[in-house]
Amino acid sequence: MTLEQKRVELANGIHLDVVDEGPRDAPVLIFLHGFPESHRTWRHQIAHFSGRYRCIAPDQRGYRGSSKPREVEAYTPDKMVGDVFLLADALGVDSFTIVGHDWGGAIAWGVAYGGMANSRVTRAIIANAPHPVLFPKLLYTNRQQREASQYFREFRDPAHDPMIREHGLAPVLMKAFEGREVTTSMEPEEQARLLEDWADPAAAFGMLNYYRASPMAVLPLDAPYELPADYTPFPLPRLTIPTLVIWAMEDEALPPTNLDGLDEVIENPEIVKVPGCGHFVQWEAPDAFNAAADTFLSRTA
Repeated sequence: MTLEQKRVELANGIHLDVVDEGPRDAPVLIFLHGFPESHRTWRHQIAHFSGRYRCIAPDQRGYRGSSKPREVEAYTPDKMVGDVFLLADALGVDSFTIVGHDWGGAIAWGVAYGGMANSRVTRAIIANAPHPVLFPKLLYTNRQQREASQYFREFRDPAHDPMIREHGLAPVLMKAFEGREVTTSMEPEEQARLLEDWADPAAAFGMLNYYRASPMAVLPLDAPYELPADYTPFPLPRLTIPTLVIWAMEDEALPPTNLDGLDEVIENPEIVKVPGCGHFVQWEAPDAFNAAADTFLSRTA
């Protein structure tokens, strides 16, 4: 589908290219894409929901035509979360449901916690994005998750920078994932769009800076599988807004062990498992995603 974008300037000087579809007086869904995609990862959801909801989907900072600061420090989680609230302000949105996948889901967790106290964020839908309290522990203690996350180390390695400056993102993706196709089952025209996006070195560095600015520690496989003696979890309260977690069960990067313990950090989480589906559940299994979100949004309206 064709998704028209408009340029939105945030109060912090960042400019985002944004899809804004649906009735202006309808409840708002803000969609946050993950790595290494764009607003188009939500094409099936925007088509499905924009008749009943105002659907807002930015290309986040570092991606495509949106602002691409050079410095790694411009991509710390607090700045990414801040962009979402400033985007809502710029579009005149008081309260909204946050929807996120992958890195967009990681940011969505922060948005949900940040907007919980003042009721700006009323609900959260998170797809295949680990919880910020549970995931760091898994990286230390769980062999499967640490092994699956070794690509972090590739993305953070400055030795790849000359290759990125010359060829963009694709070569480092091939190296990190050992040639495995990251766009399995995607339509050819969507693959072509992504390849064009990845060819831009400035965007490539923007995308990789999410990993380089992240506080997550990914140790080598031969390091001990235990929490450090001085380990302190992120000081987050229990999330009390209605929260739906959709999880594709064949995700090679984020195994289902990420679902363990969600009831300890979220009040009454709703979990929908999607069998036989890889990481990109929103377009690999759009009907399952949309059905789960429909049920949740209706029940919590």
